Amino acid sequence: MSAFASPFRNTYRYLQRQAHESPVIFYSVVIGAIGPVMAVVVPPIRESMGYKRAEMIPSTYPIPNRPRRPTVGYEDP
Repeated sequence: MSAFASPFRNTYRYLQRQAHESPVIFYSVVIGAIGPVMAVVVPPIRESMGYKRAEMIPSTYPIPNRPRRPTVGYEDP
């Protein structure tokens, strides 16, 4: 059974040593690995708590339902 746990124990020791010797790199990698996981996990949790997405912002100006009037008085001479 110890042969099965040996790689995990060695990995834990390596990560513990890296966290002690170069914490900036270690924690940068940890935070970078959490990002993609959060992108998959957080949206379902938010929906289960009742979060509703905001309505999309219009990307075009609505065209009025009337004939267009030409502008008067601003033409170039």
